Amino acid sequence: MQRAASLASIISDLLPNRYRDRAGAEVELDVTEVMERQQQDIARKTEDFDVLIIGAGISGIGSAYHLKTQMPGKSFAILEAKDDIGGTWHTHKYPGARSDSDLYTFGYRFKPWIGPPIATAEEIRKYLRDVLAENDLDKSIRFSTVITRCAWSSAEKLWTVETRTPGGAEGPTYRANFLWMCQGYYDHENPYLPAWPGAGDFKGLLIHAQKWDESLDYTGKKVVVIGSGATAATVIPAMADKAAHVTMLQRSPTYFYCYPNRSDLADRLREIGVDEDTVHRCVRLDYLHNLKMLDRRAREEPDMVFEELKELIRQYAGPDFEFEPNFTPSYRPWQQRLAFIPDGDMFERIREGKVSAVTDTIDHFTPGGIHLGSGKDLEADIVVAATGFNLLVMGGIAFEVDGVPVDWSKKATYRGMMFEGVPNMAWVFGYFRAAWTLRVDLLGDFVCELLRHMGEKGASMVNIVVPAGLSGETLMPWIEDDNFNPSYLVRDMDKLPKRLGEQPEWRHTQDYWREAVDIPAINLDGEEFAYS
Repeated sequence: MQRAASLASIISDLLPNRYRDRAGAEVELDVTEVMERQQQDIARKTEDFDVLIIGAGISGIGSAYHLKTQMPGKSFAILEAKDDIGGTWHTHKYPGARSDSDLYTFGYRFKPWIGPPIATAEEIRKYLRDVLAENDLDKSIRFSTVITRCAWSSAEKLWTVETRTPGGAEGPTYRANFLWMCQGYYDHENPYLPAWPGAGDFKGLLIHAQKWDESLDYTGKKVVVIGSGATAATVIPAMADKAAHVTMLQRSPTYFYCYPNRSDLADRLREIGVDEDTVHRCVRLDYLHNLKMLDRRAREEPDMVFEELKELIRQYAGPDFEFEPNFTPSYRPWQQRLAFIPDGDMFERIREGKVSAVTDTIDHFTPGGIHLGSGKDLEADIVVAATGFNLLVMGGIAFEVDGVPVDWSKKATYRGMMFEGVPNMAWVFGYFRAAWTLRVDLLGDFVCELLRHMGEKGASMVNIVVPAGLSGETLMPWIEDDNFNPSYLVRDMDKLPKRLGEQPEWRHTQDYWREAVDIPAINLDGEEFAYS
C-alpha cells in the first residue's frame, strides 16, 4: 500500500493538472490506465505530414502554393515562429519600410502585381494575405511555432521536428518525409549592432532599424542614420519631413539607382485593355531583361554604368550635385546590392536641405552625439543604426542526421539548394542581384518535380552525394569576394555552406538567367542523386 501511494504521488506530480484529482483517487486500482492516458496525450501532440515548410514569409507562402497546386496529394504544414505572416515584412517596421526590388519580379509569377513597382511593407503583406486566401493556405500555418531541433532518421525515412512556443513552453512535435526550409538567412531577433565606444554615454536614443519602436516621435529631432544601404535609403527620406534634419553617416559610399516609381509599359498595356495576367507577364519580362543588361554591363563597362547612375541622380538632386566624396563608391556597380530610390526621394530631400551625407568613421559616442574619426562632431537626438543584420543559417536550428549533428559550414551545396549528406531537404536562398522571389518559383518547380520523381521510383529518401570524380575538389566560400561582397555576407561567410571548387552545379551561382535554364533541365537520375 505504501509503494502504491508513493507511485500515486510521483505520477500525480508528472501528469498534467487535469489528471491530478483522478490520479490521487484511483492510481492504486489502475496505474496502467493512467499511464496509457498520458501516452495518448503525448501522441496527440505529434503531427505527421508528407512535407513541412519552414517559414510563412514570401518564400514559404510561395513554396506552399507550388506544393498545393503541383502536388495536391501531399499533406503539408507551414511552421512559423512569429504570430503573423510576412517574415522580413513583418519584422521591418521602421519608417517607410519598402521593397528594394520591383514587385513584378519580387512578386510571384502566378499572382499579378497591380500597383507601383516599389511597394511598402504593408502592401507586400496584403499581397501575401491575398495569396493565402485565394488558395486556401491559411489553415496550413502553425503560428508561434519555434523550431528547436530537426532530426533525420534513415531507418524511418522521416524528419522529426521539435518545437517550443515563443515563451519557451514545449510545443508539438512534427514528423515529415521532406523539409522545405524557407526561413531566410538572417537573424530576425538580433540585428548587427557594432560595439561603438561610448555608446552608453549618449544621452539621446540609439535604436537599430530592425528593432524600431513605432511609438517613437522624432518630430523636430536631429537624427543621424548610420549606414547607406537599402534600409538607410528607406528610413532617411521617410524621417526627413518631420525631423529637424537627418544626416546619413556612412563608412563608405553606396551606389544608388533613382527612377520614377511607375512602369510606363504596365500603364500603356492597361490603357489599351490588356488583362492583368498578361500585363504582369510582359512587365516581368521587361524588368528581367533590363536587370540582365544592367548586370552584364556592370561587369563589362562599370564606369559607363556609374555615369548613367549619376545622371539619374541629377534628375532629382539637381544638375550641379556634387558626388565627391559621399557618392563615389570604391567598388564596381552590383558588387554590392544597388539601393533603389523610387522617385529619387532621398536625393530630393538632399536638394531641399533636409538631408546631408557624411563619409567618416565613428571614433566614439558623446553625450550629445558622435565624435568622428576626422575630429568633427555630429549632434544627434536620435541615432538610427541601419547597420544590417547577422546571418543565421537554417534559422539557427540544431540539425542531426542519424544522430550526428550537422555543421553547415562544412557541407558542400548542390546548386545552393540542397546539401551533401543531408537527405530530403531543400533550402530556398534567393538572389542578390535579382529579386529574391524569382528563385522561390524556380525551386518550387524543382522540389515538386523531385517529389514526383521519388514517387515514381518508389523512393522515400533522396540523398545528395558528391560524384567520385569531384571528391578531390576543395570546399570554398559560398560566394567569391569579387562577385558579391556586402559587409553582412563577408562578416559571417564562414558560417555558410561551401561551394565545391569551381563546379557550377556545386554552388549558388547568383545568376537567375542561367538557372532559369539549368534548374528545369536537371537530370534527377544524375549521379548527384542517391535514392532509396
